[in-house]
Amino acid sequence: MATDIQDTAHAVEAAAVMKLLPARPRLLALGEPTHGEDTLLHLRNELFRQLVEQEGYRTIAIESDCVMGLVVDDYVTSGTGTLDEVMERGFSHGLGASAANRELVRWMRAYNDRQAASERLRFAGFDGPLEITGAASPRQALTALHGYLSARVDADLLPCTAEALDRLLGADDRWTNPAAMRDPAQSTGQSAEARELRLLADDLVALLDAQTPHLITATSRDDWDRARLYGRTAIGLLRYHFWMADTSPARMTRLIGLRDSMMADNLLAVAERNPTLVHAHNSHLQRDKSTMRMWDQPLLEWWSAGALVNARLGKEYAFLATALGTIRHQGVGAPPPDTVEGLLYALPEDRYVVDAPRLAAALGDARPAARVSPWFGYSPLDPAHLAASDGMVFVKNVPES
Repeated sequence: MATDIQDTAHAVEAAAVMKLLPARPRLLALGEPTHGEDTLLHLRNELFRQLVEQEGYRTIAIESDCVMGLVVDDYVTSGTGTLDEVMERGFSHGLGASAANRELVRWMRAYNDRQAASERLRFAGFDGPLEITGAASPRQALTALHGYLSARVDADLLPCTAEALDRLLGADDRWTNPAAMRDPAQSTGQSAEARELRLLADDLVALLDAQTPHLITATSRDDWDRARLYGRTAIGLLRYHFWMADTSPARMTRLIGLRDSMMADNLLAVAERNPTLVHAHNSHLQRDKSTMRMWDQPLLEWWSAGALVNARLGKEYAFLATALGTIRHQGVGAPPPDTVEGLLYALPEDRYVVDAPRLAAALGDARPAARVSPWFGYSPLDPAHLAASDGMVFVKNVPES
């Protein structure tokens, strides 16, 4: 058995990853089982560099606010702003404080300085403007979309004026009230104004679609793509706020599913552009149904962004899960030997990429135990998901960042 497992493991390099796949996917997704560990982000950075230089990948998409990510993309493509400003304003979820993310942005900017415009690297956030405590106001996305259209199409075609939007949106703190996540009665998402905004957002996106030939000619494909992002985000946020006001037992299941649906839409848009490395939590990228417990809620189940994208793209989507041995600074010690992580921990290398379907076949009926984490921030690999992954990255020990 040990020899069979050893035979499935290879160095974490782009060439080894590509050998696991039948063809180069448009979206190559690399999961992580925990957030905030620069060891995993440095590994991601090195893999991305190799994919750029050896396989023609040109975009990296990470689990960060899609609208804030435009700040990073502007910097890496054209040098807009400073690195400090970009790290402060271009990332959500505290990701701008990461030294590894700063290294990534700095390297992308330096790489692009040497490239023709058509070969420049792109950056994308693919999460919605959402945090675990709530959602952003739809103001930025809606007003940006309206502004793009109002400058380029006949005013009579617009469903409303900028002043009407501003009046309906009201104060942003109505939308961002953190109490609304736990108390639906605190949400403004089903108010009369919010319902009207949902209709207007739909009409604005319909107008954007209907005017596509003119808009691409009058501006550029990149500007039109950005307007589409604003439209997706506005509709997604208004939908999310609407269901935050819901009082049914399915409320949290619906909300977490809506978040991944927004992620999937953003990934599909990125896939239209060029080959992309995607990086996020395993639970947002896996093909199997995802599960999570929140607060006093029953177990939540939903289809991840990866599962949704895979259903659309098929072999154009590939997924590598990441599993870990130890995170000792978080109280996660060596894995039990009867788990998948324990079997891999016994191998001599510090990190490697594993042929997951082949490993699942080698294990056969052995059925490894599911590891239980003593720390809520780390999600161990579900051995039942092994065969549905194209590969798995294993990191033996994660030191404190």
